[in-house]
Amino acid sequence: MLNERNVVVFDNAGIPSIMVRFDKCTNAELFKGGSNETHPAFIIDGEEVDEIYIAKYPCTMINGKPYSLPYVKPATEIDLDTAAGACFSKGEGWHLLTAPEYALAALESVKGNTLPRGNTNCGKSHSHPEEKGECYDGYRTLTGSGPSTWAHDHTPFGVYDINGNIWEMLAGLRLMGGNVQVIENNNAANPIDVSKTSQLWKNVLVEGKPVQFITENGVIKLTSGKEDCEGWDGCFWKNLKSDITPTELMKALALYPEDKESMESYLYVDGEGERLPIRGGSWSSGASAGVFALGLFDPRSYVAASIGFRSAFYRKTDNRTTD
Repeated sequence: MLNERNVVVFDNAGIPSIMVRFDKCTNAELFKGGSNETHPAFIIDGEEVDEIYIAKYPCTMINGKPYSLPYVKPATEIDLDTAAGACFSKGEGWHLLTAPEYALAALESVKGNTLPRGNTNCGKSHSHPEEKGECYDGYRTLTGSGPSTWAHDHTPFGVYDINGNIWEMLAGLRLMGGNVQVIENNNAANPIDVSKTSQLWKNVLVEGKPVQFITENGVIKLTSGKEDCEGWDGCFWKNLKSDITPTELMKALALYPEDKESMESYLYVDGEGERLPIRGGSWSSGASAGVFALGLFDPRSYVAASIGFRSAFYRKTDNRTTD
């Protein structure tokens, strides 16, 4: 089922993916941190794009390439760099979903009061057990097989499965020694150097000091300017301690939820070395899952049956069809 927001995009292998369109004008108010008030997801290599297309479903793999299709098994046990490379292999404009793009769906959900539920208890919603998806192994569900309340806008045309089922890897964000670092704007949508040693990683700053997630006396704290940030822990967002004012960029990247429901999901951090993000939670996460659930504890080489990914696309050439 498609409408004007759902778009079929064909890749260089001639195989379609169902994508959800996000346009710059509609989402202008989601970011108030820049002079032009453009959300960073719409700024790539210093130029603004009018539309971003996010995979409607977690990706499955066909002949080594990822696709957004309904009622299929989502691909898992793929490391971040391999997933990113597979997305880039689909052709110009294709890429692994980035942190700014994920935030578009999360913040739209908050704005519309439509934070989605999902498979958070072995095929069903932990809070609404009457809501079920189609399990294929006793715990994971086929993509898009749940009700419309499992979509980011609670309609059949939204982004499905960003709460539970499997965690999702994102590009363009990391924790490095506790410091929150990003690739500028949405530049990670292009095949640039995002390796561990890349100089393109930049600290998120507050009053000129790096923003940090640290563990302290059994809690997680949002702070800045600390030298020793090692340690692992987790907490509900509502229990996060902070001695700084979160930046507008952090809010735009869904790194600091402000509404009550979003703060019920969980945050995990590990301050040792490089840690790449996963979001959303899994089939067993229960109340700790959610669109704002964030894990910053895995190295980039980590793979698991509980972690997958989705693609995104921005239009360099017009290769769309709509129904």
